[in-house]
Amino acid sequence: MNDTAEDEEDAMLKDITSMLTYFEKHRGNLIPILQSIQEKHQYLSPLALQMVARHLKVSSCDVYGVATFYNQFRFHPPGEHQIKACLGTACHVRGGDIILENFERKLDIKAGETTPDREFSIDRVACVGCCALAPVAIVDDTVYGHMAPSKVEGLILGFEIEKEREKRKKQSNESK
Repeated sequence: MNDTAEDEEDAMLKDITSMLTYFEKHRGNLIPILQSIQEKHQYLSPLALQMVARHLKVSSCDVYGVATFYNQFRFHPPGEHQIKACLGTACHVRGGDIILENFERKLDIKAGETTPDREFSIDRVACVGCCALAPVAIVDDTVYGHMAPSKVEGLILGFEIEKEREKRKKQSNESK
């Protein structure tokens, strides 16, 4: 782990320690605690789950069991660009699973994972309510309808081009 990631984790753990003081130590607070941690930090790390277990005086297995039962909880930090592939009925019938597979193949990660550089994360969602546009993907807060494999390529390429543009702009400004 690099220094930046270690610093981020240390800051997160200090913050969680502080958050836990606001919750009484009874099992009924487990889900509200997990929700608070995820709301603030966007995911639940293994250390966060252990801290919650110690605070509530329950086993780590119990905390993990509850957290994994609900699909609202993430266990990996989300990417800078979050991709949600709709697999609701309309999207599924129109090839939503193929769109998801294309994102997974292009980014070399599976649904629920984040790229090692934390640039992208992919999630599958049940329905986004845009059935007339099926299949649908949401990238960050933008809905992309009538998705096709070539659109997946284009979206990822667009982010790569923008990243390169920002890098060159930064280098240009530093050389002045």
